[in-house]
Amino acid sequence: MRRGVVVIFISYMLSLLPCVVQAQRSNASLRQLQKLNRVYGHLQNHYVDSVDMQPLVESAIRGMLEKLDPHSTYLNEAEMKSEQENFNGEFSGIGVEYNILNDTIIVVGTVAQGPAESVGVMPNDRIVEIDGENVVGVSRNEVPPKLRGEKGSVVNVGIVRRGVQDVLYFAITRNKIPITTVDAAYLAADKTGYIKVNRFGHTTMQEFREAVEGLGDIDALILDLDNNGGGLLEQAVEMAGYFLPKKSLIVSTEGRVIEPQYYYAKDGGLFDGRLVVMINENSASGSEIVAGAVQDWDRGVLVGHDSFGKGLVQSQIPLGDGSAIRLTVARYHTPSGRTIQRPYERGHKEEYYKAHAERLQSVGRDTLSSDLRKEYRTLRSGRVVYADGGIKPDVVVGRDTTLVSDYMVKIIAQGVYSDFVLDYLDKHRSRLEIDYPTFEKFDVEFDLADEDMCYLTERAKAKGIAFDNVGFEQSRQLMKIQLSAMIAQRLYSVSEYYQYINPRVSESYKKSLWLLNNWKSEAEPLLKRNIFPNDDNMCYN
Repeated sequence: MRRGVVVIFISYMLSLLPCVVQAQRSNASLRQLQKLNRVYGHLQNHYVDSVDMQPLVESAIRGMLEKLDPHSTYLNEAEMKSEQENFNGEFSGIGVEYNILNDTIIVVGTVAQGPAESVGVMPNDRIVEIDGENVVGVSRNEVPPKLRGEKGSVVNVGIVRRGVQDVLYFAITRNKIPITTVDAAYLAADKTGYIKVNRFGHTTMQEFREAVEGLGDIDALILDLDNNGGGLLEQAVEMAGYFLPKKSLIVSTEGRVIEPQYYYAKDGGLFDGRLVVMINENSASGSEIVAGAVQDWDRGVLVGHDSFGKGLVQSQIPLGDGSAIRLTVARYHTPSGRTIQRPYERGHKEEYYKAHAERLQSVGRDTLSSDLRKEYRTLRSGRVVYADGGIKPDVVVGRDTTLVSDYMVKIIAQGVYSDFVLDYLDKHRSRLEIDYPTFEKFDVEFDLADEDMCYLTERAKAKGIAFDNVGFEQSRQLMKIQLSAMIAQRLYSVSEYYQYINPRVSESYKKSLWLLNNWKSEAEPLLKRNIFPNDDNMCYN
């Protein structure tokens, strides 16, 4: 009898252990919070000088989050406002794209039917006054607060225009200006579309559907997610669902204190043609969700380079003053169960991003140790795919770096490209608009002259970059292509930039087109067998 009582007592005490441990943890956490409050009080009440507590508190918050994973972060009020504008797909302003050239704000382009264009502001105009203030010499970061404002408010702008002696003054009523997330949409070949998505914001799927409809009757698509850093989960889920059957699992999340969640295709099967998805080392989060779902369901072929590997879910928590923290609360898993997140060590954010920079220099070579990779099987064909390090494409494409010289890299880094294009268009826009009324004519006939390239080197010298003849000759053709694409963007739109540069420079794009054109013989076999042998360095070129 006594032994039974003892057993019952021990069992009861063991049942209380979790509660005791939890209480101890809660008490320890409370003591740390009290310590933080005491430090705050002593600084405010006893420090020798008066202290502005806001930057100290913000630094403390950033410091705490630095000790966690690489993606938990703090955003102050200004950063939050900018982020919200990006994801909401609009801001209130005058509708100009600008750059700084020789300390002056140059209007690069105007939003069609936007406030600035409606009153007569034109590309290449120089903004010299804003609300009576001389703005010659302002920095790039100082411009947005001066031109943006509440919808319906008026900003007075003074402009200098080539060929006009006096300053022109415009009263511009601010309005909502769209921020697009679909950069380009065009026909890459007969019945083959190309769509470039730069991030996932509130308007992404609306833009995407309109882009698909604008392409007409297509039966093949290149979805370009290169350099897409992610964004809103629901938009990424909806995009993946655009290609998958209804109720297909797209992604799931699991965390320590939150219930697992599963996201499925709602409509499904809206596009059932041949599909290639381009990803690279800067494709992260939402773009990895789309790519992972497409790959796990054997729905399309992934082309490019290993993606970034950002598979942590952040919950945005407002702090009451316009600021917020984004706290990691869970991890993403692809439909086959793969973890997207690359390995990291808490509190070592700098090393984490340094490792990413090293991966950029090792494109085409797998930098993650093979013993860290776990094998998974796709859900239809059962072919092998890998986890714990981003999404590995089905076709890894190497980069041709033979045309890239140190001289060209210095020119780009110092902003000489942008200066050159602004100056070139300032001098030649009128002639170019007459000579190349359509992009198709520009695409076939435009060519920068030798004297133009010499002028580029002179602009480089003015910025302290000594002329390097060997480097110049090595990169001449590539620089001409890049500059011509930038000119096309300014004359037409960003879509024409990609339409010009992709077939000339992008190996991933060329490989994607080749796969679509040889789908049965080259693409379908990739979706039916294990394309990853033991040699992780194998590329398909």
